[in-house]
Amino acid sequence: MAFELPALPYPKDALAPYGISEETLDYHYGKHHQTYVNNLNKLVEGTSDADASLEDVILSAEGGLFNNAAQVWNHTFYWSSMKPGGGGAPTGEAADAIAGAFGSFEAFSTKFAEAATTQFGSGWAWLVDDGGSLDVIKTSNADLPMKHSAKALLTIDVWEHAYYIDFRNARPNYISNFLERLVNWDFVAQNLH
Repeated sequence: MAFELPALPYPKDALAPYGISEETLDYHYGKHHQTYVNNLNKLVEGTSDADASLEDVILSAEGGLFNNAAQVWNHTFYWSSMKPGGGGAPTGEAADAIAGAFGSFEAFSTKFAEAATTQFGSGWAWLVDDGGSLDVIKTSNADLPMKHSAKALLTIDVWEHAYYIDFRNARPNYISNFLERLVNWDFVAQNLH
């Protein structure tokens, strides 16, 4: 069973009015994400991992196999963490969970933006459930919450290929745009269960 590039949850041009251009998705999704899928398939071909779930590969793998499997998962999760016209403060269950964990949406936003901004080099910032409470963490390279017994609820990709076309080297502008215009709070709410 070969791994496949999952379909985007929206058309490639849907995020353009909200700061993420179709050109970025052509490269980030169409080239980077596709390459991780292709590399993963080459690495598992003819091995016991060829029929394993993506999550099982991630949890048991190391080195290049882990990096490619985790990046397939991370990017798929990242695309779902955004939606056209998203962002701003959440409502309902997500709002209650964030207020309960961080005191306010503003406090969460500050902590999330700080984690994303201060991740040195390539990596991710995450909103996670670490076993009953919410927290913000950051991971380097392909690392992800499931390797640390935490459940991912939301992520932002801070590898330069995620923002360089649209924001050049201004990572903080990309992060604030993500929080203000892109976060898919419905996806976060689904992940709370």
